Amino acid sequence: MWLLWLFVALPIIEIALFIQVGGVIGLWATLGLVMLSAVLGMTVVRSQGRHAWLEAQRSLNELRDPSRPLAHGAMIMVAGVLMIIPGLFTSAVGLLLMIPPVRDLVVRWMGRRVRVTHPGGRPRHDAHRPPYGDGVIDGDYVVEDEPVPTRPRMPPDLPQDMSDEDGSSQHPPHNPSKPGKSGWTRH
Repeated sequence: MWLLWLFVALPIIEIALFIQVGGVIGLWATLGLVMLSAVLGMTVVRSQGRHAWLEAQRSLNELRDPSRPLAHGAMIMVAGVLMIIPGLFTSAVGLLLMIPPVRDLVVRWMGRRVRVTHPGGRPRHDAHRPPYGDGVIDGDYVVEDEPVPTRPRMPPDLPQDMSDEDGSSQHPPHNPSKPGKSGWTRH
């Protein structure tokens, strides 16, 4: 809802500022100020955007948190776009965003308002990990260089019941649906 009010109020504010500033400094000076702001905005987007990208890459290469350089780079880009948009109010907001302490204030204000949620509104819980875990699973492993010996399988064309004349069985019947004793491997 607030976005709708912003789209309604912004043109009204811009028109009112054009009238007030144009009455004080004149029509041509006001138009020249708007054009100068647009050229300055394009210059800012080109140079500062590249600088912000390089700063974010440098922080990643140094294994530092890249969130601050990325946030400042995004705000510099927004400032440049606001300066390109014709209008005195948007240009003034864009110029304010070019000042690093103002960007720090905006980052802190936005940081207090941002809330991270998981899909479905609840934190995701993995059944195999404790809810308080940090994502690290401790475990042990053993490297085995020799292959594990396997028993030869009975050919499928042999009869299942191989009993002698006296009724004693030489081999137990083979049941393919039942795994070996461990439950992890088939024998």
